[in-house]
Amino acid sequence: MHMNLDILIGLSIGVLLGGFVYARLRSGGSKREYQTIREKAEVESREVRLTLREERANLELAYNSKESELQREIAKRTDQLDATEREQVRMAELSEERLASLMQREKAIKQVQSQVEEAEHEAEKKRRLYNMKLHQIAQMDTEQARQHLIRTTERDCAQELEDLRKHYLGKTESELSEEARRVLLASMQRITSQPMNDATATVVSLPSEEMKGRIIGREGRNIRTFEHSTGTTLMIDETPDSVLISCFDPVRREIARIALEALLRDGRIHPASIEETVIAAEEEMNNTVIELGEGAIRELRLSNVHPEVVSTLGKLHYRLSNNQNTLAHSVEVANLCALIASEIGMDTTLAKRAGLFHDIGKAIDEAYCGSHAIVGADVIKQHGEDARVVNAVAAHHKEVEPESAYAGLVMVADSLSAVRPGARASSIDGFIQRVRSIEEIALKQHGVSDAYAIQAGREVRVIVEPEVIGDEEARQIARKIRASIEDELNYPGSIEITVIREQRFSETAV
Repeated sequence: MHMNLDILIGLSIGVLLGGFVYARLRSGGSKREYQTIREKAEVESREVRLTLREERANLELAYNSKESELQREIAKRTDQLDATEREQVRMAELSEERLASLMQREKAIKQVQSQVEEAEHEAEKKRRLYNMKLHQIAQMDTEQARQHLIRTTERDCAQELEDLRKHYLGKTESELSEEARRVLLASMQRITSQPMNDATATVVSLPSEEMKGRIIGREGRNIRTFEHSTGTTLMIDETPDSVLISCFDPVRREIARIALEALLRDGRIHPASIEETVIAAEEEMNNTVIELGEGAIRELRLSNVHPEVVSTLGKLHYRLSNNQNTLAHSVEVANLCALIASEIGMDTTLAKRAGLFHDIGKAIDEAYCGSHAIVGADVIKQHGEDARVVNAVAAHHKEVEPESAYAGLVMVADSLSAVRPGARASSIDGFIQRVRSIEEIALKQHGVSDAYAIQAGREVRVIVEPEVIGDEEARQIARKIRASIEDELNYPGSIEITVIREQRFSETAV
């Protein structure tokens, strides 16, 4: 690099001097001019040399900086390589230690195996010796001796086995099944309450057609006030001498009915009287539901029930499930629980409370989230109900795990009350349509050849093609049918799905 700079400096000076000489000879000027030109050339030559020296210094500085940076990078890489090498050495040493440990364990295992083989060999020798001695003494081989021992033991222990069976089992399965049927039938036959009730009246009769106009009022003020106060909808159509009250909440619908009938009796219908009448109807309704709840409690001879629970219980009177009054259903379930509990030796009072409160969640408003079983259990728990009763209410639809026999008792009584003949009304057309819908849902599945709804629609038998559907697929079909029935149909009780996959092979010998 130094040589290149000197050559560049020399070439620059030579070029400048040559230019000056050429200019001097060509111009033919005086010696002074030549001297002046020479001086300028020397000055410019010095400037060029200074510039070149400065460039040379900058290049040397950059070179030294780059060289230092490369040396640092080399040192860093060297340190990394050294660390990696040390780690590899450490891992190799660790591997050697583990290998040595494994070899020691393998050696110990081989020693244990050798000892076990020796012990087995010794045991086999003793077994053969004992067999020879046994054969010499009893003149029997091993199988004969075993059979003789079995027969002798059975004969000697027959009576003890029979006594143990009676002690631990007590009764045979057939006797237990017969006893269970007797208890359930006796409990059902002793229930005389009438589960069928008329639907809550939603049609109010009018004394005359002109009352429709008075109910509507000028520019609809009266009907708007009534609907706003009661939370219902009045449907006034061409039906003569009647109006229809529409509302999802049956309690509000009943309050509206009471208020409207009071207004019709009074004859004064205007916004102020409507609001006063609705307030009076709400008070009357509150008193009515308390009386209904207290009546149910008195009928069951229960005590220590929180007033809030009593009021909520009375609201069940205005709720129906397939035309079965929910309060009457709850009282019936409570009686069934008590009767079954008395037969099997359980606390009848707890059984009654669990049966009476099992559907109380259906009367709780939308402020609570969750199924009626969970919501009802939370409400009675807040008011100090027994933990066994709370669990029975929460578990009667199998949403939580049952913690006592009272949960199973409520499940049985609830099913008995819902499915026994006459408990829930169903028209013949609705029944036929439900049965057809069940069969259609089953026939939609791939590989199903036939489906039959039996036992009044409480069971469906599904026959699949065995060449197309395997065992696991048949199980999946049963699950799909169950999910579809639960999503698409409204039905009381439960429906059992049975999928049949059968192959038959026959030959005739002639």
